[in-house]
Amino acid sequence: MISGGGTGGHIYPAISIAQALQDMVQGVEILFVGAQGKMEMKKVPEAGFQIVGLWISGIQRSLSAQNLMFPFKVISSLFKAFGLIRSFKPHAVIGVGGYASGPLLYAASAKKVPTLIQEQNSYAGLTNKWLAGRVNKICVAHDGMEKYFPADKLVVTGNPVRKTILLKPDLKPSAYEFFGFDASKKTILIVGGSLGARSINEFILAGYDRLAASGYQVIWQTGGYYFEEMKRRVINPSANILLKDFVREMQYAYAVADVVISRAGALSIAELMLTGKPSILVPSPNVAEDHQTINAMALVERDAAVLVKDNEAAEKLIDTAFALIEDEDRKRVLSENIKGMSHPNSAKDIANEILKMIA
Repeated sequence: MISGGGTGGHIYPAISIAQALQDMVQGVEILFVGAQGKMEMKKVPEAGFQIVGLWISGIQRSLSAQNLMFPFKVISSLFKAFGLIRSFKPHAVIGVGGYASGPLLYAASAKKVPTLIQEQNSYAGLTNKWLAGRVNKICVAHDGMEKYFPADKLVVTGNPVRKTILLKPDLKPSAYEFFGFDASKKTILIVGGSLGARSINEFILAGYDRLAASGYQVIWQTGGYYFEEMKRRVINPSANILLKDFVREMQYAYAVADVVISRAGALSIAELMLTGKPSILVPSPNVAEDHQTINAMALVERDAAVLVKDNEAAEKLIDTAFALIEDEDRKRVLSENIKGMSHPNSAKDIANEILKMIA
């Protein structure tokens, strides 16, 4: 059983782990457990896996009537989680963070089922910190996580990413053709995470005319929530700026990108590591414990990415992108360093840890 979700940063690693288990164990049965109403309830079935939803959500940071329901949700989810453990009889239960993994991993550990959690970020999430003392193994993306977890349970595996992200040497010609781009021109890729990013979209919109006049090709992924608004607010559309709600063929986008502007979510960073792309990270200020800045600094301190703070991006982001895309030596150093931090076999390594627990 695999549990967790809420964002793509939790869901896609979970799916990658499940796919690795399928590749390694013939006839393996996998059941996902998510939170009702969250995006995993759609994304997991799209990937071909069964999922069951728990009535669970997080505690609101502000005073909210929803918080009054939290104890009832926890009790309901625990009852259902224990029932799922009894009926499915898993050999192992994996949590990837997110609300639903708390009740399920608690129930599994109480029933002495082997348990493993995977932490994607450089700053441990609340659910995973709470579960750390109960589980058998903890797979992490980065070194130095002993400050959050018992050292004897830790294994550094990196973050699993989609298999399609891997860049093949002969991919570029078809990638340029796919986007209708000119291979002789440089390209900037702008992504804001699986749900989009309001502030990055506003920064790009404000600098749209400068980007259009620069001669660079731009892939601007707004996120589905912001797409129609951004499209409406672009006054003079430019042929060299491709506005997309969501790029499903990300292997093509990474293949043509000379520079990537991105949030600093765990999944985004794992993909940048694997593809070795020179990157400008703009951490979201609206996440728990400012963990995206901590994620970004893990790269910046190793000269593997450039950091632009969200509250400084209006003045600095476009200029920083223009300077980096023309600096071939700087791009080479960033690319080599970020590539050196990648874990290309992460999903398989986590699957091996799972199998070792139940051997």
